[in-house]
Amino acid sequence: MLDVRRMQVLRAVVRNGSVTGAATVLGYTPSAVSQQIATLEKEAGTVLLERVGRGVRPTPAAVLLTEHADALARQVAEAEAALADLLAGRTGQLAVRYFATAGAHLVAPAVARLRTAHPGIRIDLKLTADPEDALTDVRQGHADLALLVTKAGRPDGDLRLLHLLDDPYLAVLPRGHRLAGRPSVRLKDLADEPFVGSEWPGPCLDAQLDACAAAGFRPHFAVHSEDYVTAQGFVAAGLGVSLIPRLGLGSPHPDVVVRPVDDPAPTRTIEAATRETAPPQPALDAFIDALKKAAPTAPAGMRPTDRAKGGGRQG
Repeated sequence: MLDVRRMQVLRAVVRNGSVTGAATVLGYTPSAVSQQIATLEKEAGTVLLERVGRGVRPTPAAVLLTEHADALARQVAEAEAALADLLAGRTGQLAVRYFATAGAHLVAPAVARLRTAHPGIRIDLKLTADPEDALTDVRQGHADLALLVTKAGRPDGDLRLLHLLDDPYLAVLPRGHRLAGRPSVRLKDLADEPFVGSEWPGPCLDAQLDACAAAGFRPHFAVHSEDYVTAQGFVAAGLGVSLIPRLGLGSPHPDVVVRPVDDPAPTRTIEAATRETAPPQPALDAFIDALKKAAPTAPAGMRPTDRAKGGGRQG
């Protein structure tokens, strides 16, 4: 089998016209170059250099091998450049899992920012309603990152969790409701109201229930919609009030009134999960940075912080 490194030595000899010239370029001794050529001739089974005066002339076999050595050198240079781009985060391929309401306000601006700064990075986006499916994909290496709503106190030792933003819930009231004229609503003032459910069981619903418990009551759900748009429709029809996260509110129904909630303010936590043991991936670091920068541009009332936590179906 031909040794690729010895082919590069032959290439240097042919280009410089002598063993001595090649030795100078390569930083070898002339005898070391001659030994490499002699070994390559044994591998090739033919003479490669013909002595002419103080120089050498390549045989047809040497010319052939030199052409292939040129091609190999170009391929190695291309590989080195591609590797440098990958290690610098200029290229790469990422698989990202996200839930619906994070798409427009977090994922879309982050992807747009990344494509502007690093057009060589490709992102495979997949909408996942169940956070357990998303986390399984991350753990098994099928996804590089998952966006999810997390629940405080949940250990996830095999995952790295990055807090992106807190998404506050807003009170959605029928137009003409007794509290509609207030600039904000205290959560305990909704204690006796029928509620329209807007969440699937899981961290999002828990955020509402925990806040209501802190305010001294458990909401009575008259209707369950588990969909933010449908929930607004039920509220507009006068079937109850609802709590909807700011990211999920979209364009409010014309027959509802939306007010901030305080004392306490129900809030869900949105984080990015990556595999703790994953090797360094500059493209992923660039995307996470884009997510951080996208978080403050989400609807007002959210602020990014740094903390770690750990993720029912999410909207």
